[in-house]
Amino acid sequence: MSLLDVHGLTKAFGGVVAARDVTFSVAPGELVALIGPNGAGKTTTFNMVGGQLAPDKGEVRLAGEDVTHLPPREKFRRGVGRTFQIAQTFLSMTAAENVQMALMSRHGEARALRPPAGRRHREEALAALERVGMAGTADQPCAMLAYGDVKRVELAIALAGEPKLLLMDEPTAGMAPRERAALMTLAATIARERNIGVLFTEHDMGAVFGHADRILVLVRGEVITSGRPDEVRADPRVREAYLGETGAAVAMRATQKRA
Repeated sequence: MSLLDVHGLTKAFGGVVAARDVTFSVAPGELVALIGPNGAGKTTTFNMVGGQLAPDKGEVRLAGEDVTHLPPREKFRRGVGRTFQIAQTFLSMTAAENVQMALMSRHGEARALRPPAGRRHREEALAALERVGMAGTADQPCAMLAYGDVKRVELAIALAGEPKLLLMDEPTAGMAPRERAALMTLAATIARERNIGVLFTEHDMGAVFGHADRILVLVRGEVITSGRPDEVRADPRVREAYLGETGAAVAMRATQKRA
């Protein structure tokens, strides 16, 4: 059974169609990557799923419920978590306080911002930070943390909402190669432990092919292919989309020569 069902999403800006009839699904515990060259419509599609953009046509269903036109806050309440290309944390607050804020929001306590707010859900926040390897920095302001560590705190914040679906927008952007692999391995492990469906966009093809269960390739707003990483890697349409016709032909000849 699918957790997320996206059918026929279409969005135009003026006369430019950014996404056309985009259709796919994400199952519980599955990691699905949404990739494509610049201008392919990835961000538009991602934001329609997350609620930042309203589609002109199409439907988004979460566990069978139509959530197409719900704003991000309502989707969060229904179990949609999100991380961002540029990590979103309160830099003056500690790592633990950031996670506590997410927990307070989940429990409907977002207005309890004065003492004893600092003690609310602290043990739960510490457990979330420990799960992402950040327990030792719980009482450090996020402004003092390395960027890769802030990304881990952001993941803990997203998980604090107990999401059914996690949207990760370029989760490894700005990170060193070793940090990228570690973060994606962590996210994949947690998703499978908790049966969370994950939809992510990513420019690092190592992260995509190393961790996605399925890959969808967008070109000029349309899904041109989807499948397992090995199937997508072997598809000549993907080479053409990324390299152009000439580059694809060169790559194909090089592959044939090595064979």
